[in-house]
Amino acid sequence: MADIKTPLARSKNMSAIKSKNTKPEIKIRKALFDRGYRYRLHDKKLPGKPDIILPKYNTVIFIHGCFWHGHQNCYLYKVPASNTEFWGKKINDNKRRDKAVTAALLEKGWRILIIWECSIKGKNKLNFDDVITQTENFIHSCQKIDAIRGKI
Repeated sequence: MADIKTPLARSKNMSAIKSKNTKPEIKIRKALFDRGYRYRLHDKKLPGKPDIILPKYNTVIFIHGCFWHGHQNCYLYKVPASNTEFWGKKINDNKRRDKAVTAALLEKGWRILIIWECSIKGKNKLNFDDVITQTENFIHSCQKIDAIRGKI
């Protein structure tokens, strides 16, 4: 299936997609702040520039977009029908980078929570209070890595 937009229009749409301070990210940050957590944002000194850094708890949080990070078995992740080679490579590169960042952060002693976009928005989202409760539970646990996903 061919793209219904011109290359220029598609480029404009894609360039407007933010990589930082997205709506799901801001929603999580506000909820954590309201519950008394203080954090840093996008620290360039850490591998992958995590979305939220909680130094007191030695924890980093990534809020991953399901499409951009290739969230398997998620209705929000589907390789586009046009330019599939480009998108397949781009998403696979992102997944490879995510693995390398995870390994580097774990090696430095950080604990990692990944909150998938589908847990916060869309038809399979979880109750938002449950997402924040799961996030708090992770922060206070001894787990090294975990993920919060939407309903399957």
